[in-house]
Amino acid sequence: MLEMTREEFEELVAEALDRIPPELTRLMDNVAVFVEDEPPAEDPELLGLYEGTPLTERGEWYAGVLPDRITVYRGPTLRMCEREGGDRQTVVEEVEITVVHEIAHHFGIDDERLHDLGYA
Repeated sequence: MLEMTREEFEELVAEALDRIPPELTRLMDNVAVFVEDEPPAEDPELLGLYEGTPLTERGEWYAGVLPDRITVYRGPTLRMCEREGGDRQTVVEEVEITVVHEIAHHFGIDDERLHDLGYA
């Protein structure tokens, strides 16, 4: 497997977040980003997960709720990149795609549209 510590992987996620245009990050509301080693057992190949209420679905009722959660999974990302014969740069690119994909869900963009845009 491609070797990368959790700390190195977390840094790649932080760098991917830093590359999101400021005009978009200013619009993000009540969302936290996490790194986990492995996804839930029922979906072992999952690279990232958005859990929460997209901005497009929030109404007056949306107050006092826990933050939305974006999780990026290290293990499946490294395994996928290795299967593709990738290196560290491949991981950097895949992490960025995953981060953008999950943030797009926060903005209410579905998987079909993300696929059309090349982020699925």
